[in-house]
Amino acid sequence: MFITRRVEFSASHVCANPAWSPEQNFAVFGAAANPHGHGHNYAIEVTLEGEPDAKTGMLFDLKRLKEILNEEVVGPMDHRFLNHEVPPFDRVIPTAENIAAEIWRRLEKHFASGAAKLNNVRLYETEDLYVDFSKAAVTSR
Repeated sequence: MFITRRVEFSASHVCANPAWSPEQNFAVFGAAANPHGHGHNYAIEVTLEGEPDAKTGMLFDLKRLKEILNEEVVGPMDHRFLNHEVPPFDRVIPTAENIAAEIWRRLEKHFASGAAKLNNVRLYETEDLYVDFSKAAVTSR
């Protein structure tokens, strides 16, 4: 069985490789390489998998999942300039792919033991653009 919880946060970022010239960054990242940054209203959907507990009927307490998401993701990232305020994005380009992987990294410790396992992190950068980072991505790394 799978359960999914969704939360949102707003943040700004710049997609640019500091080793490249402004022209090369613009050629690869386009307007996202603007050194002043740009922002998104991100949405995250986190999916857990497992079997519901026989006594409670719940796979995982969704209120607790929301607390974890607020502690690990929303609190540290909401209304922040990711490149300057949120490690590891001071040294890792905060693409949607890298943000999704970092969210996974922040959450996985909460589901290393217990019945509920982290299955997927879906990060929406815009309404029509999202990245999935899943346990399959972790095992292939």
